[in-house]
Amino acid sequence: MPPSISHLRRWFAGAAIAAILIVASMYFYARHRAQSVLQQIPEKIGVNVQQTATGFSVSKSEQGRTIFKIEASKAVQFKQGSVVDLHNVAITLFGRDSSRYDRIYGDEFEFNQQTGIITAKGAVQIDLEANPQGIVSPDQSVPQDLKHPIHLQTSGLVFNQKTGDAYTKERVDYNLTQASGSAVGVRYLASGNALILESQVALQVENTTKVIASHATITGTPKVIVLDHPHATNGERQFDSDQATLYLREDNTISNTVATGNVRLQNSGQPDAQAFSDQLDLVLASKSNALQIATLTGNVRMETGGLQPMQGWAQQITLHFTGNQVLSTVKAEENVRLIQHQVSTEQSTSKQDMELTASAVDFTLANGRQLDHAETSGRAQIAIRPIPATNGQETLITAAKFTAHFGQDGQLSTLHGAPEAKIVSKNSAQPDRVSTSDTLDAAFQPGAGIQSIVQEGHFAYADGETRAWAEQAHYTPADQILTLTGSPRVIDQGMTTTARKMRMNRATGDAFADGDVKSTYSDLKSKPNGALLASSSPIHVTARSMTAHGNSHIALYSGNVHLWQDANAVDAPYVEFDRNRRSVIATGTPEQRISTVLIQAQTDSHGNSTPVAITSLRLNYQDSERCAHFEGGVVAKSTDLTITAAQMDAYMEPRGTGAASDQASKLDKILATGEVVITQPNRHATGDRLVYTSAEDKFVLTGGPPSIFDAEHGKITGVSLTLFRHDDRVLVEGSDSSPTITQTRVAR
Repeated sequence: MPPSISHLRRWFAGAAIAAILIVASMYFYARHRAQSVLQQIPEKIGVNVQQTATGFSVSKSEQGRTIFKIEASKAVQFKQGSVVDLHNVAITLFGRDSSRYDRIYGDEFEFNQQTGIITAKGAVQIDLEANPQGIVSPDQSVPQDLKHPIHLQTSGLVFNQKTGDAYTKERVDYNLTQASGSAVGVRYLASGNALILESQVALQVENTTKVIASHATITGTPKVIVLDHPHATNGERQFDSDQATLYLREDNTISNTVATGNVRLQNSGQPDAQAFSDQLDLVLASKSNALQIATLTGNVRMETGGLQPMQGWAQQITLHFTGNQVLSTVKAEENVRLIQHQVSTEQSTSKQDMELTASAVDFTLANGRQLDHAETSGRAQIAIRPIPATNGQETLITAAKFTAHFGQDGQLSTLHGAPEAKIVSKNSAQPDRVSTSDTLDAAFQPGAGIQSIVQEGHFAYADGETRAWAEQAHYTPADQILTLTGSPRVIDQGMTTTARKMRMNRATGDAFADGDVKSTYSDLKSKPNGALLASSSPIHVTARSMTAHGNSHIALYSGNVHLWQDANAVDAPYVEFDRNRRSVIATGTPEQRISTVLIQAQTDSHGNSTPVAITSLRLNYQDSERCAHFEGGVVAKSTDLTITAAQMDAYMEPRGTGAASDQASKLDKILATGEVVITQPNRHATGDRLVYTSAEDKFVLTGGPPSIFDAEHGKITGVSLTLFRHDDRVLVEGSDSSPTITQTRVAR
């Protein structure tokens, strides 16, 4: 994109402008002098004719002013009396207002008095010079040295004093201070006040710029020069159009130039570039004649090559120049469209197109060569497309206004969009990813596209079923990580998560949350055959951080994790939760053990459900099995009972249906193994295996062998001990060798 602007500047300031303006100035000047010469030749040359010692002299005056003067060293009249030959002729034209010092001179002229035709025989020299001071004396003489004449040389000049027309079919050569040129065939039409250069119009400017045209027309009212099919070249730069019209001021300097029809500006250097339009308008300063404004209008199209090829379209492009034709600003208007083609580089092997569309774009340049920044007007869009289109996603960036800044290499470095910023990522295999915000800031890496995007203010994101909100979002295309800060909130398939900071991997679907994490799993259906997490009530999780992997429906929480549904709760340092299977895998540490709260089926004396708190180092719960497996120094506590064991399985009753299904899940039975200890206020029991039945509030201890110690009655040991908590009964079974069964009632 940027190279085209600098090349446009060189096109306008170089070949297209300098060449056309200089040739226009010269042609108008030459036409104006020739017009003065031809118009002021008198209808009858025999006015005040006198033979002098130096030869032949003819002049005409009006109101004391000399209009023209013809001098010849010798005049010879043929016998027929109608033709006069003039030798060594000098014709000086002062004009009716004495504003000219134009001279026509040559060796041989012929005047036919009957036809009124004056013909130059051989070469004719013409010097054109203005006299801005006007007449000083009634019959002033021509200065010895003309200061800034335009010199022309031709032959076969024919003037018809009756019609006022003049012409020659011969070559015309002319010279200026800084340029020279030629044409073939010149015609002056008195009725139209026009001078026509009929063919092969050519100009050379200071050995740098060449201009040719097929035809040229010069008029005095208004003062314009029209070039047909002009072609200008300056080194590697070229200019072409169907026609170019140059408008002149009263002092014959050019005020503006209009080129129309198939306008083309071309640079064949590195990188190559060209521009096309229906019309080109140039406006020049009145004193310096320096270019001020250049405007391309109608179907404007630009192209550049090189490592960053670019194409552009607009209805109008206006270039403003300051100082010595230094390009300062460029404005593209009406349906602006710019495409930059990204090719493979050392930094990036991918290929992509970057396209900008807007109502208008204003470019500002530094030092006339390097793009500094650009601004869009009206809602604009930037599209980033892979090449070919099937290789990946298309990204569309829109905003009410874009402001772009460029680096020293002319490449886009930063882009700011505000307000109503929006990014849409399209991929045929996936739903659109859409993000909106108040502002957008993108950083670009030269040759590698977008490096990062920051969106701020009311950020919102949608990707299929995933929705996200935050105050700020930071996205890096290289790893496709979207980072949210400022009260971020993400909803994904019924799971809502908030945290201080969240990261989302758009490629894999992984999500990461840090700081005050809270997840809520909503839209749950009741599972009648489930237990701990089978309710339709939301499941809540709080933690210090969270990691969720893609579409596995599994989230890993760490740091003071608290998971609960209704009255059932799990606290642990680490929890892995599967929302589809409603399973929990928790891991504790010696410093922070896992705590699980269950509800006992039996109620207390007041009819309230009794909670059971279980601590351990590991927990594995599958809701479909209604079993919570605990390991690592398991401790289960209720209001008046503590059970410890190496491991424990807690089985729960099914939730069922109806209103009860949304209540806390109730404990059905416990199976504990490994160094089982039961502690009550008045007794202490041990064994290797425990089976607790909640419905009967009964404990059965085996292995070890089991024993029970009562502060009042001492220690009892047997093969099996059965304890009833509701009436404090204990059943003791012996072995086969000791079949005695002892039943003891302990007094309270």
